[in-house]
Amino acid sequence: MLFLPSWTWNADPVFLRIPRTAVAATIAVLGILMVVYGLAKKEREQLITGAIFAVVGMLIYQYMGTTVELRYYSLLFVVVFLGGHALLNWQIKRGGGGPEVAGDFIVYGVLGVLIGARLGHVLFYDLDKAIADPIWVFKIWTGGLASHGAVVGLIIAMYFFTRSRHVPFLEGADRFSFAAALGATVVRIGNLFNSEIVGRKVPDQSWGMRFPRADHFESSPLSSPLRYPSQLYEIALGTFVFVALLIADRMMGKEKRPRGAMIAWFFALYFTGRLFTENYKEIEALPPTSAISMGQYLSFLPALLGWYGLYWAFKHKQPVGWVDASLPVHDEDDEDEDEDEDEDEDEDDHAAAPDDQTDEEDEEDEEDEEDEPVATKRAAADPDVEAEFEAGKLKKRRDNPEE
Repeated sequence: MLFLPSWTWNADPVFLRIPRTAVAATIAVLGILMVVYGLAKKEREQLITGAIFAVVGMLIYQYMGTTVELRYYSLLFVVVFLGGHALLNWQIKRGGGGPEVAGDFIVYGVLGVLIGARLGHVLFYDLDKAIADPIWVFKIWTGGLASHGAVVGLIIAMYFFTRSRHVPFLEGADRFSFAAALGATVVRIGNLFNSEIVGRKVPDQSWGMRFPRADHFESSPLSSPLRYPSQLYEIALGTFVFVALLIADRMMGKEKRPRGAMIAWFFALYFTGRLFTENYKEIEALPPTSAISMGQYLSFLPALLGWYGLYWAFKHKQPVGWVDASLPVHDEDDEDEDEDEDEDEDEDDHAAAPDDQTDEEDEEDEEDEEDEPVATKRAAADPDVEAEFEAGKLKKRRDNPEE
């Protein structure tokens, strides 16, 4: 292993420090403006988002220190939300949904990620600390978000969102699979900047990464032990899954794919990969001698669910398509019925015309007939009769009726 590199990662996770009051006031004002806008436009999602912003502003002012530290981790979470929104919007619009649907899901998605990730970390990794200091549970800026909890939170959020719009749950989950893969990748970059979720120590210490901040060797970084770069493994896994989803989507015919296949591919590939990458991560919430990590325990069921989901999707082959019940649906039959109704109305209007108007039209027709030249009327007569008329025979016959 001597040919493998070794280097020290000692990046400061904070890229900007701002006074607490300014941050709290800015977020609170944004929240109030969004609440006012939601009330004026009667948009529930804007109203809820504004209320959340206002509450966050109050929490920052109440519990944070004198300065607010803006971390790369927080910035990357913004990238996750914005990128996830773009990917979800692309998928929903391609499936026939409206352009505003992905924006409406933002509220559900943010709440699902933050609440799910935080509760997942508390329940599986830091329950004792949460019991000793319940207020710490709400201090998400101090770290402690579990990816498994975020997945569960997003599943619940997607269930309520699709239910509110009467869209099949698997349809929404499929459309969100690309955003989930992006989030799984970018969040690991945030873990790297935070020097957290580090890898196990390399047995022979011949290569690896040093994390002085994680091992509390800031004064002498080179004294920190060499560890497996587990964050890089996780980033590579997320990138692989994202590219694999793009390939699978194309090979299955995009909108011809069976419903449920995309989210099943995500679960199957990502959580099966987690079973391997977890072998190189430091054991958390379990005894150091444990054969498998907590992450592996939590990945078994999702991986099995993903592979079974692929079998189910290709067996049933349900068609895909985003049918938004909040939007009006126009069928060809409805258009034909509208045309028939218009024709019936025209006939009724004609039948209900006043008698005077009808009489006037008849009189105009008679006048037109009287104005026609005599030659035109005679043009249709028998030629022999015309000849007799010109020779005076008809006049003679009238004078001598006995003939």
